[in-house]
This record gives sequence, C-alpha cells and structure tokens, in this order.
Amino acid sequence: MSPRVRRITVSGYKGQTHVPAEGVPEERVTARTLRRINAFLSAFARNQAAHSVDVPGGFAVYDDAFAHSRANNQIVIDTVVDAGVLPAVAEEALGHLPHRMISVLDDEVGTACAEALLRSGYTHSTLLVMQHDGPVTRHGRDAGKVSLDAIRAPLAEQWRNFLPDVDDEVIRHLVDRREVRHRGADVVHFIGAHTEGGEVASWADLYLDRATGMAQIEDLVTSEVHLGRGYADAVLNAALRLAVDADCGTRFLIADAADWPRHWYERRGFSVVGRSHCFERG
Repeated sequence: MSPRVRRITVSGYKGQTHVPAEGVPEERVTARTLRRINAFLSAFARNQAAHSVDVPGGFAVYDDAFAHSRANNQIVIDTVVDAGVLPAVAEEALGHLPHRMISVLDDEVGTACAEALLRSGYTHSTLLVMQHDGPVTRHGRDAGKVSLDAIRAPLAEQWRNFLPDVDDEVIRHLVDRREVRHRGADVVHFIGAHTEGGEVASWADLYLDRATGMAQIEDLVTSEVHLGRGYADAVLNAALRLAVDADCGTRFLIADAADWPRHWYERRGFSVVGRSHCFERG
C-alpha cells in the first residue's frame, strides 16, 4: 500500500522577481520565476532520491528504504513529453510498485497529458504555485528550528489520524522519509512551534538554496488537538524570516487547488503564479 494524503504545503514571501524590472512585462517575470521554481523542484526530487533514472520528458526517482512513500518513488516530468507514451513509460519505470505517481511541473504539459492518463485509470490533481505578496511580520507565538526527533511522535500521530487503516511500517516510512530531505537542497530545516508544556503543536520543512535565492516551505501541519490557536501562523512566519535572513528572494508554496489550505494561504498574502499537475493510480 502506498497511501497519499493531501499535503498542507507553504512557502514564500515577496521576492525581487515578483516586481518587474523597468521595461520588463510582469508576465515575462512570472514565467521566468516559474521556470526557476520548477528547476528547484526538479533538482530537489532528483537530489533527494537514493537513485534516479532518466525517462522521456524527465526522470524516475526511487528510494527502497521508503517504498510506501509515493513522493520518494515517482516520475517527475520537467520538460515536453509525448502524452501518448506516458502511461507506458510509467508502467516500465514504476511497474514493480503497487502505485503510480507522475508529477508534471509545467502547466501546459500537464494539461496536455491529462486525457491519456485519465483514460489509463489515473486520478488528476491540480497544484498551485503561490508566492507571498505581503511583509514578513512577527507573530505572537514563537517558533524556530527543531530536530527531526522532536517532531517524530506528533508526525506519526498525525499520519495515523490521516490513514487509520495502514500498518506501522507505512507510518514509519512516511515519518522516516524526512531523514533524507537534507539531500534535496543546500539547507533543510525543520520548523516547529511548541505548546507551553513543550509539545510540538505545528511543524513544517524549510528548503533553502542560497546559490539560486530559492526557498520553499513544505508540509505545514498542525496537530488536530491544537488547531485554531495560531501555531501554524507562528511556524509560517518563522520559516519566512529564516528565508529572508538567507537572502532567498524567491519564496513559494505548493497548494492543492481543490483543498481548503489554499484559501488559508491567500488570507495571509499568498497569490497564485502558476500550476502543476499530479497524476496517481493504485
């Protein structure tokens, strides 16, 4: 079994690339920013993988240590591909797994691939690339960098709430896969906000690449018992401040177009600048 659950992902604060240079149309700046974001996402997926194999239009990533994690065992399409051959490419690359997952980073390419993949039994999710357009402000609650060990227990509990029917091995893979995220980017931090009793109530990943000025905040989650108390805002703002301090001028998030968190992000100053696509089966 290779479960999927909708992720609450976030990143971003207004960077220099969001404001057009004199004489440069904003549409061109947005397109250039999206290319840089997609390059970052592509590099992160390949770098994080235990190994990868090139396929038409992109590459397949694998990590046998986390076989139940779809994100660690999938195909990433990061250039033009013949949509008609993509189902067969997925069968060849992922045929040893009980699931199929294909991430298509370019909106136009993903839209073109949808018909063939839907005919082959895939489900289709549209993901939004969002940038933050507001200032990075202080928040009433404190949050900061934490160790992976500090979030293992609440993370495992959250996954059990999301996926009550899976066994302990699946939960372990979904928790422990964070161990290899440090391979994906120049700097990887885990950010957490604590209760007064010391429990981590909300957490997220922060990926930084100083060389390219990119920052992504990923998997922002709050324990159900601590919802509505400002912990997620504290984690978000702490991550944004760290990104600003690292001189990362492009700060972005990925959100499910059909899920409620996108509106939560919009209320905090995020706006849609692009789309990507995810196709899954099994």
